[in-house]
Amino acid sequence: MTIPLLLSLRVAALSALLAAIGGITLASLLAHKQGLFWHLIDGIINLPLVLPPTVLGYYLLITLSQRSPLGSWLGSLGIHLTFTWGGAVVAASIVALPLVTQSARAAIESVPSELLDVARTLGRAPLAIFLTITLPLAWRGVLAGIVLAFARALGEFGATLMIAGNIPGQTQTLPIAIYDAVQAGESARANQLSLLLTSAAIVLLVSIRMLTNRISRT
Repeated sequence: MTIPLLLSLRVAALSALLAAIGGITLASLLAHKQGLFWHLIDGIINLPLVLPPTVLGYYLLITLSQRSPLGSWLGSLGIHLTFTWGGAVVAASIVALPLVTQSARAAIESVPSELLDVARTLGRAPLAIFLTITLPLAWRGVLAGIVLAFARALGEFGATLMIAGNIPGQTQTLPIAIYDAVQAGESARANQLSLLLTSAAIVLLVSIRMLTNRISRT
């Protein structure tokens, strides 16, 4: 029981980190860019919100398989993502990415443009402006997006099952273990795992909320 939980926490943590890096970067671009190209990028980023997880997992399976150009190139580097826990990280990261991007974008767009204009007139570089002005003012929205990404990655099932499979001790995350228990007719085990996942999610979310409130007060 503990192995699926630990694997889920590891996958969720790494996925949230990757989604945070990609989401904040994309949010900073989308917040200040206009045009058809950027609208298309925005639509592609948000596809995981509307596509069935199995479809997303199927696309990832095709893209990262050894027969694909990308999968073959990664294989030559010794990186194998299909049917490994690394594939679960990739799937959860992509599913969680739009949550970080949307939340961070809204927070970044709420930063007064006057402050940014003043910084530009003082000769500050765009990256310095983002790191010293935009991000500190938008941190609450960014953090909210990261928390949502972690929670979403913790409960990811469909895309993970498609690309990582259901290998006990290797790729069997907690949601997949619950599915496996239900399929096997093990109601007691399914109930225990479901309660474990729910409890872990509640404890983590409450802890992060308390930390956020403490930071806000100080």
